[in-house]
Amino acid sequence: MSRLRKKSSVDKQSIIEAFAEMAKYKGIDRDLLQGILEDTLSLLVRKKYGNEAVFDIVVNMEKGDLEIYLMKTVVEEVENPITEISLEEANTTGDEEYSIGDDFVIEISLESIGESFGRRLINLATQSLTQKIKEIEKNNIYNEYVEKIGEIIIGEIYQVRRNDLLIMHNKIEMHLPREEQIPTESMRYKKNQNIKSVIKAVKKNGPAGLPEIILSRANEQFLERLFEIEIPEIYDGLIQIKAVARDPGRRSKVAVQSFDDRVDPVGACVGMKGVRIHSIVRELNNENIDLIEYSDEPEVFIQRSLLPAQIKEIQISYETKSANVIVSEEQVPLAIGSNGQNIRLASMLTGFSLTLIKEGIEDIEISEFNEEIGNEIINKLINNDIKTAREFLDAEPSKLLDIDGLNKEFIKEIRQILLSEFDEPEDDLYIENLENFEIINNR
Repeated sequence: MSRLRKKSSVDKQSIIEAFAEMAKYKGIDRDLLQGILEDTLSLLVRKKYGNEAVFDIVVNMEKGDLEIYLMKTVVEEVENPITEISLEEANTTGDEEYSIGDDFVIEISLESIGESFGRRLINLATQSLTQKIKEIEKNNIYNEYVEKIGEIIIGEIYQVRRNDLLIMHNKIEMHLPREEQIPTESMRYKKNQNIKSVIKAVKKNGPAGLPEIILSRANEQFLERLFEIEIPEIYDGLIQIKAVARDPGRRSKVAVQSFDDRVDPVGACVGMKGVRIHSIVRELNNENIDLIEYSDEPEVFIQRSLLPAQIKEIQISYETKSANVIVSEEQVPLAIGSNGQNIRLASMLTGFSLTLIKEGIEDIEISEFNEEIGNEIINKLINNDIKTAREFLDAEPSKLLDIDGLNKEFIKEIRQILLSEFDEPEDDLYIENLENFEIINNR
């Protein structure tokens, strides 16, 4: 067996170095890029010698070596010149004697594949590998950041757009959509400004072909991560955040619990002279934060979540996960809060649908609303054991939707009629549960 070796004027080492540099610049594993280079050379060989060609490619990234061998079988009479060579021709190529059936190996020089192949290899390979490299980059970025979901990053704003901010982090473009921004600080965003945000989601196929990394400053997780950064006891696990409810940029409620009797969870989060909580408030553009000590007892937890309002009584229904909160008339504004904010956040924090009831106000028979609701529906409600306004307001969506003639919109209309009688705001959590129930059952 012999090999026909042709001296190549192409600097093989420069080719390998070019791909090694590409691997470094693109952040791609050298072994992986070596495999891609071998695949690219295979395509070029097949392009010149045909798909039936039998060949071997040896690439050594460490030594800067690159060799291509074409293999043929020695035959008496050639039928396929791509895979066969005649005995006569084989025996004229060197000193070695060949017999029928022997393997004949030829080393292919780079010039034999194409003129000026060295530079052309780099250019052609770069073009043909663009898609593969993009796919590798996409997978690398996705795998790196999908594991960082929930982590805070500090990026630089490089473009302020109408519906989002483009953030650069480690040369990776990320998006901070308008709905994930803190509404009260939108006018403060400027190009080249550093900004903290939490990685909310990573989509594998973004608009530009690369993964889309979505950031947030408005969700609850961002607030949780800020607490972990600023408060060592939370980071160390001595204090745990049990629940968070946010109205971004305006007000938040955070329930915390201590696993050490010597550590006051609220005091530790506030810090000496409020230094810890103030740093978080400043980061959130002066968002008010109510710190609440968590309790396993729902009555206690609900009472604390509605502070500064003083509660007279709490009547809990565990089946419907709802509660009637009875307060004196002068405490109603505090319990409700600005635009219903306090009771809404308290509902979100505790997971209970809270209904505010003024002390001393009795329940009202549902039949009293015959004119507003209609006699037919009133009779159906009574037949389903809903005899008072409070029983209707506390009823589960599933029970109401099972009543003929009631649908989502009609239920909301009736609730508005009844709530106006008690001078109470709508419970957003109840409405959300109502909407979700219908979505699930309409699928």
